[in-house]
Amino acid sequence: MRTPMGRVRGLGAAHSGTSDFLRQRVTGIGLVLLFIPVLVIIMSLLGRNHAAAAQILGSPLVAVIMILFIIASCWHMKIGMQVVLEDYVHDEKLKLVTIIANNFFAAAVGLASIYAIIKLSSGV
Repeated sequence: MRTPMGRVRGLGAAHSGTSDFLRQRVTGIGLVLLFIPVLVIIMSLLGRNHAAAAQILGSPLVAVIMILFIIASCWHMKIGMQVVLEDYVHDEKLKLVTIIANNFFAAAVGLASIYAIIKLSSGV
């Protein structure tokens, strides 16, 4: 449902709520689809020493699955936390700072995790 002015401008109340909503759902579907393979990989790592774990994670298929899971989960986390911040932080300056911090945190976690998987998969 849109107001007449919203129909003219093509914007919702927050100007980007629909795209965030859809991105959240798409990443959620991706996480559901990747959950079983990631769970199998993690279960196969239990009780293994470092060399065996590095060998399992060194497989290109396993590395791709893990990287896709990391990307989807970090993006999903970023969008979800941003929605919470936009809804519950009322001071505009503080809201801007927390959203920027959320973006940097999600990027740092994602990049560090992907770096670790690539390092393990390349054997370095």
